[in-house]
Amino acid sequence: MLQLCLGSARRILCFGAHSDDIEIGAGGTLLSLAEQRSDLEIWWIVFSAPGYRAAEAQESANDFLPGVTTREIRIGSFRESYFPSEWPAIKDWFEEIKAKFNPDIVFTHYRDDRHQDHRVLSDLAWNTFRNHLILEYEVLKYDGDLGSPNVFVPLSEQTCLRKIELLLKHFKTQSTKHWFTSDTFEAMHRIRGVECASSTGRAEAFYCRKLVLGANG
Repeated sequence: MLQLCLGSARRILCFGAHSDDIEIGAGGTLLSLAEQRSDLEIWWIVFSAPGYRAAEAQESANDFLPGVTTREIRIGSFRESYFPSEWPAIKDWFEEIKAKFNPDIVFTHYRDDRHQDHRVLSDLAWNTFRNHLILEYEVLKYDGDLGSPNVFVPLSEQTCLRKIELLLKHFKTQSTKHWFTSDTFEAMHRIRGVECASSTGRAEAFYCRKLVLGANG
């Protein structure tokens, strides 16, 4: 198993269709990176957060980026569940972001996610950031669309507990959903931890379609 370090990444771009997606899929990894480096630059883009969910998204992003002083948090108003019909406008937003920020890593949704909004962002991330490292995160849901990820980030128990604490703290609008529980999130950490033999038994997992390795350092 090849082991690489994400700690060398400084400029990070995160895409989330809805207000809690980034946190669920990559929250632990982002907390760990923020702890390791004080010079991170993070753009955190949420495309749909109607009503009170906009405030949830803003407050959560701030809590997930402790110590990250160079940050750009943007909350869009695209119509939830209708992203395929809003493709041109969403594509324009991608192009605007690309013109202003050149990331080392792009976090986006898994391409085979069954939620149509998630798939639109994944497709546009690949369409727009063609020469970047893109890691696709997973969001557990009723559709049963989890796959077999090929990139794992082992996480400490403390980081996972903090991630879950923040999810439950900030996203009260989601608390009635049967899957939005601490047990669910911890189960995902433990399953992915087993799959990568994490020393803590916990990890987040991602899908990477293309990775270029330099042969000379």
